[in-house]
Amino acid sequence: MNDTAQQPPYSHSYETRALKSSQELTFELKPGAAECTPIAELLGLISLNKLRFKGTIKAAGKKDWVVTAELGATIEQPCISTLAPVKTRIDEKVTRRFIANYETPDEDSETEMDPDETQEPLGATIDVGEIMTEALALALPLYPRAAGAGTESAPIQAAPKGVAPLQDADLNPFAALQGLKNKIESGDSGES
Repeated sequence: MNDTAQQPPYSHSYETRALKSSQELTFELKPGAAECTPIAELLGLISLNKLRFKGTIKAAGKKDWVVTAELGATIEQPCISTLAPVKTRIDEKVTRRFIANYETPDEDSETEMDPDETQEPLGATIDVGEIMTEALALALPLYPRAAGAGTESAPIQAAPKGVAPLQDADLNPFAALQGLKNKIESGDSGES
């Protein structure tokens, strides 16, 4: 069985049993171009540069751990209108809490999602590389636009040859009454 689909594109993990609750662990990830390529492909980016994830892992209570970090990256995405490259700088603060006795929300409850989305169950490892990739995915602009692409798109019009396309005003429920009123006022009753 091939597990490559389940593996994150970039991994840098720490075993939780090796972490010391009395000591804060500092980390700094700076993936190179070759390491950024699979992340960019996964996220649908044109390019990913200057990726940096710097932070700490520290104890929170007797069994829980907290990861706090700063994410920085320069990305290029295709514009949603023109597909031209759109460059964006991302700077985000990231927090993840790994809970030893994590309880998954009950499927039958009214809320299916955990109200605190920074909480995760504590496993055998804490993968800060995977946290970095997930945080980057969440920070991406949803609708990147190139300069001059504008927010208004040109109206789409279609009609048979020789027929004027419908306009928004034509869809007004009173448009037919207005047309009838204009005919009456101009003296054209439509009778011959």
